[in-house]
Amino acid sequence: MTEPVTVACPPRIGEQAPDFEVETTHGILRLEDFRGSWLVLFSHPADFTPVCASELMAFAGIADALRGLHCELLGLSVDSIFSHIAWLRALEETFGVAIDFPLVADTAGDMARSYGMLMPAESRTEPSRVTFVIDDRQIVRASMAYPMTTGRNVGEILRLVQALMTTDAHGVATPAGWKPGEAVLAPPPRTQAMAAEWAKAGGAACADWYYWKKETP
Repeated sequence: MTEPVTVACPPRIGEQAPDFEVETTHGILRLEDFRGSWLVLFSHPADFTPVCASELMAFAGIADALRGLHCELLGLSVDSIFSHIAWLRALEETFGVAIDFPLVADTAGDMARSYGMLMPAESRTEPSRVTFVIDDRQIVRASMAYPMTTGRNVGEILRLVQALMTTDAHGVATPAGWKPGEAVLAPPPRTQAMAAEWAKAGGAACADWYYWKKETP
């Protein structure tokens, strides 16, 4: 009889990110090492596989843009540190892409379990493609999960980080598909008087009493 796999509930938006101390391709790293900067933490199923290779190279393509926002990248799989090193060397030799962010060698799967990255119906041992955006206070701000067969859109992850930072900096919300430089949305009115004031203002910026577009400050 197959033993059940113990799966932790993934941390939810607004919760403290689970602590970790792990071996990586950049040495031992802890969650605390990232305090004061944002962090995109992502898992991939296995080294030397095609979808994972495409993703790692795509993440390398946005690494500098994220660092410009004071946001770091941290990848994870249950492969060994030697497998990681060999794979990164192979990616650079074959595709000319240098991966300069760390990969966690989570061989026991402890970190993958603590972040709810294991999906037993898909694989009992390899993590799915899970991404967390963790802010500079080490609070989980967003998460998403993809199946093993489907590579992520890393441009959306960069856009998500930019949107979250804009929300924090200016107290606004961002509409669907928002990109930096585009109009943002003011928080909806909380009183009848304010709703009446917005409705009276009208114009192109205020389509209705609850929907007010404004330029990014």
